[in-house]
Amino acid sequence: MSELLVDFITSLDGHASGEGWPGFWGLEGPEYLAWLGEQPEVTYLMGANTYRLMSGFAAGEAPDGQDEFRAEEEASVDELTRASKVVFSSSLEEPLTWANSTLVRDGAVEAVRAMKESGTGLLSTIGSLSLCRSLLRAGLVDRFRVGIFPVITGATGAERIYDGYPDVALEMIEHRTFDGRIQLVEYKPRVLEHPPLGAPA
Repeated sequence: MSELLVDFITSLDGHASGEGWPGFWGLEGPEYLAWLGEQPEVTYLMGANTYRLMSGFAAGEAPDGQDEFRAEEEASVDELTRASKVVFSSSLEEPLTWANSTLVRDGAVEAVRAMKESGTGLLSTIGSLSLCRSLLRAGLVDRFRVGIFPVITGATGAERIYDGYPDVALEMIEHRTFDGRIQLVEYKPRVLEHPPLGAPA
């Protein structure tokens, strides 16, 4: 059975991106980049908006506010191009132009449930906030990982990650610091029907 990881890169105040900021908020360091390079092979899951953005990068469109990619960003996009990707969308048309991408028009929750039951590898989301929210709410997420970068994007931040989420209890299974500044926290999530009625045991 496959395992599903929801994986976010955020500012301290929970934004997935910020207007005018480069990828990784310009704060990735050698320890963090080396760790990224050691990650196991995964199949990435995404929605249409993330596909349009990332496939545009793969086609050479630089992020807003930049004339060209930084080397770290280009390496990240190249890695994504080589990886297997499943895109959930009713608006995109086949064939998808980004290499190694498969379009699924059926409901994402049921499709991912079937992928988990029949697969053996690791599934990981990338971006796609509404997809992640739906998968978490359905109880399909095995691990919830957040890389927190030391910036507050109160004026320029976009894509608030946790808006619309259910209440979720998180059991920490890993934490570490990269390059003296980037915090990684990883949890096993449990969706709550209501807040706990008493103090934790």
